[in-house]
Amino acid sequence: MSTRSGDWREHIDDVDAVLIDGYQSGVPIEERPFRGIGSALGTDEADALERVRRLHEAGIVRRFGAVLNPPVIGSSTLAAVQAPADRFDEVAAVINEYRQVNHNYARDHEWNMWFVVTAGSRETREKILAEIERRTGCAVLDLPMLTDYYIDLEFPVVNADRFARESATPGLAPATNDAELRSATRSNGPAGGNPVSQPRGGGTDASATRISEEATGDLSAFEADLLLAIQNGFPLSKTPYRDIAEQLEADVERVLEGIERLASAGCIKRIGCVVNHVVTGFDSNCMVVWDVPDENLDDWGERAGGLPYVTLCYHRPRRPARGWSYNLFTMIHGRDSAAVDERIDELASEYLPVDHERLYSTATLKQTGAQYEELVGH
Repeated sequence: MSTRSGDWREHIDDVDAVLIDGYQSGVPIEERPFRGIGSALGTDEADALERVRRLHEAGIVRRFGAVLNPPVIGSSTLAAVQAPADRFDEVAAVINEYRQVNHNYARDHEWNMWFVVTAGSRETREKILAEIERRTGCAVLDLPMLTDYYIDLEFPVVNADRFARESATPGLAPATNDAELRSATRSNGPAGGNPVSQPRGGGTDASATRISEEATGDLSAFEADLLLAIQNGFPLSKTPYRDIAEQLEADVERVLEGIERLASAGCIKRIGCVVNHVVTGFDSNCMVVWDVPDENLDDWGERAGGLPYVTLCYHRPRRPARGWSYNLFTMIHGRDSAAVDERIDELASEYLPVDHERLYSTATLKQTGAQYEELVGH
């Protein structure tokens, strides 16, 4: 299977398509999860597992397993610097040295380097930012998340949509002509009623959820060990939970119960195939920042977060001392920058009629998972 030159779709069949779009979440927490997945796909356990392996090897699926939630497990912030053009690479190298920096992007803006720091405590997080400021000589814009309206990178990719969830957007016809079976299966779910991901519509829960800046990795010793064992994905075997149990020298029942507890506590957001959106064509992604009146913030944030084409929506603080007046952030993921701009225009005219700026990413400087050893005190 090849993903070069945008030909990834030519090498998948309809069952692969349902697997990719239908199992970004909802994978059973049971000893033999691929039995249920295979049955729902109309195939068997061995074939379902082999399909995930092939999709992973092709880069379409980045990993299979749990999507963890750093702001619940530890203390996280989005930060930015204004790196001088002649020192850009030097500044990036300093920032990327830190294990607690898991994402770093160049963006087309005067604040031209944006990175995420996730640490075990607010104190550690702030110490890292102070060191970065001292070592680079660049002022740091510190923007911790204060309210989550909607955050989820789970959306169908086996389609011709120009932006995430275009076919689920009211008033727009589905963009796929050659994948009716795939679309129908995504809408109705695989046979057998197993939970699958669904495109968001009018029923999206975008209610305001406050995020504590004092979060710490408050886990039992076993939960911490379990989280570290699953942070890079589950083993691709017929018995992934048993394999994890053997690694931890524990009973599989204890692992299953631990996964359930971590999910209930919000430490695990979902379990399934983590899709590579860049490989599947969603590489025109824009972070838009908005200057929303404080009295309207929750109302407008929940309204924007409920839109099908908005993949991320959250509140971060203004920093007037740094010349930063924006307090609402949204992300739109697309394959076509013109289509993404159309949706931003719609947001600005119909939902968020305030000053805003569009920060397109121009380069990925670092992209790894959060280092959970730091978050849970290991």
